[in-house]
Amino acid sequence: MKKEHILIIRFSALGDVAMTVPVVKALAEQYPEVHFTMLSRGFARPLFDELAPNVSFMEANLQDEYHGVKGLNALYRRLAAKHFTAIADLHNVLRSDYLRLRFNLGRFRVEHIDKHRMGKRRLVAKNNKVLEQQPTAIENYCEVFRKLGYPITPLLSPRRGEELLPRPLLSPRRGKAPNGQTQGQGAAESSPLWGDKRGASIGLAPFAAHRGKIYPRERMEQVVSQLCELHPDCRILLFGGGKREMEVFSQWCNRYPQCTNASAQCNGLKEELDAMSRLDVMISMDSANMHLASLVGIPVVSIWGATHPYAGFMGFGQKEENAVQTDLPCRPCSIYGNKPCHRGDYACLYGIEPSTIINKVEKILSERK
Repeated sequence: MKKEHILIIRFSALGDVAMTVPVVKALAEQYPEVHFTMLSRGFARPLFDELAPNVSFMEANLQDEYHGVKGLNALYRRLAAKHFTAIADLHNVLRSDYLRLRFNLGRFRVEHIDKHRMGKRRLVAKNNKVLEQQPTAIENYCEVFRKLGYPITPLLSPRRGEELLPRPLLSPRRGKAPNGQTQGQGAAESSPLWGDKRGASIGLAPFAAHRGKIYPRERMEQVVSQLCELHPDCRILLFGGGKREMEVFSQWCNRYPQCTNASAQCNGLKEELDAMSRLDVMISMDSANMHLASLVGIPVVSIWGATHPYAGFMGFGQKEENAVQTDLPCRPCSIYGNKPCHRGDYACLYGIEPSTIINKVEKILSERK
């Protein structure tokens, strides 16, 4: 009998791919006799390489190597040679649609995600808005596998010390490293990230891909300043990438000794995940870092502007009470935060007081003592 081997397709941004991890992990545990191969962009490899013995990762660069129809045909031939028994398209965009067409013509068993676009359009409508919780991304992913014949019970939210990602990924094994230093403390604890760590460890990811999801820089600095006053011994690790982010982080690190640019100190996603796993709390926009912190079991104070948790993209296992948002009739106006503000003043973000964010952080810190 042919061994079952399922191909899972999800490209897109890091946050979207990160949301597949709880589902793939649940599949691997509940169907140990089935092999699952994740097809995505190369940056996602650390999320899946050591997730489970029956999970593997395939990288596909759609911008260069597999660009256009010719490239997709080449990718299809590469995938068809693996003789998958089923295809799960968790992306459902033009490029994955084309691959799905080829697989259907090749008589493969194929299912794809229903993104519930109609419900999301009503959620962000200017007029006659319907403010209803949409199925979450994880629920939508689970439905694809149910239709393929693999119903799963999604994993419960991870608790501290029981991270979703395996500890071998997050922390080196004990022993001697090549340079003679002792391993086992973890990359974060043995690096300058923590300094003389005594107080709370707070992560901060203040940026996102779109303007409608970014809390105003001057107000976020007030959050940083007040947290430093409240917790003189705290460490605030800053996460983000890009020239603009690095410039802001450099300024904050110069002004506030408790701040460290974690993304600059870490060597790639593995080390960033390791650093996040040692936090007490993360402050994040509706962005990839919210999802990454969720995967390592860290509570997130998430900030929502143009977007809304009702669209289904809350971090895995996060509490809605830790979501910071304003109640405006125009919210949400965008699913991804990429639409211009209807009002022109981004009141959804400017209406959030720094004290609101700090109070939620303080509550989490008090609960973790």
